[in-house]
Amino acid sequence: MQRQNYMITAEEVAESMGISLGYAYKLLRKLNKELADQGYVTVAGKIPRAFWEKKFFGYSQIAM
Repeated sequence: MQRQNYMITAEEVAESMGISLGYAYKLLRKLNKELADQGYVTVAGKIPRAFWEKKFFGYSQIAM
C-alpha cells in the first residue's frame, strides 16, 4: 500500500480535477490565502490534502 503525502500539489490537483495546471495554481493560491487568513503557515503550490478533500468533496477524513 502506497502512502499519500500530507500535501497535495498543483500537478495532482490539475490531474484529479481535469483542469489546467495554471488554474490549479490559481485554486491553491486562493485556498492558501484562506489558510493564511486563519493564521496557518502555507507553502506555495501545495495545500494540506485533508483541507483540499474537505473543501472540494466535503470529507473531513478519508479512510485508508
